[in-house]
Amino acid sequence: MRDVVAVAAAAAAGGGAASASAPGAGAGPCAACKLLRRRCAPGCVFAPYFPPAELHKFANVHKVFGASNVSKLLQEIPVQHRGDAVSSLVYEANARVRDPVYGCVGAISSLQQQVETLQAQLALAQAEMVRLNMNNAYIAHRLKAARRGCGGGGSSAGSPSFMSSPKTEEPELAHCKPTPELLDMVVDQPGMDDSQLWSY
Repeated sequence: MRDVVAVAAAAAAGGGAASASAPGAGAGPCAACKLLRRRCAPGCVFAPYFPPAELHKFANVHKVFGASNVSKLLQEIPVQHRGDAVSSLVYEANARVRDPVYGCVGAISSLQQQVETLQAQLALAQAEMVRLNMNNAYIAHRLKAARRGCGGGGSSAGSPSFMSSPKTEEPELAHCKPTPELLDMVVDQPGMDDSQLWSY
């Protein structure tokens, strides 16, 4: 009974987060004491952060850092910051078990490389969009100029020169007619005037 009261008091001193993970009545020793095969004394520094059901959680920490080093570290840290320290130790220990050489630094480097790759792809996509917009604007301007040329050529149909030499109209009209290739290259530029064309 006295052991249960002592464990509850230690959990209350560790804050709300620590008390939530503290072993309850009849739960036995904490994961650290169980793994180390020792009696979980009242006020155990590991009990609020390593409950009996999470034996693997302390196993990696003990394998990487050592139980004595973790105990000294927790005793030097204020109670309100011990939960965050344990979370950092557990994350680093798990990463070190997965990657003994780089640990969590390897995971951080991998994520940074992925971010750089995605940023480069985004920059290429944005540059391609700018190029296509400029190309479409240029093609639309050429098409509008060709249509204007066709309108100007048709207005001279009643002039004497047009009546005297009808064969000269054919090359001019053929030159001002938009080709199918030119029409296909225009994506869709509704309502575009000259100020928008030359704004690029």
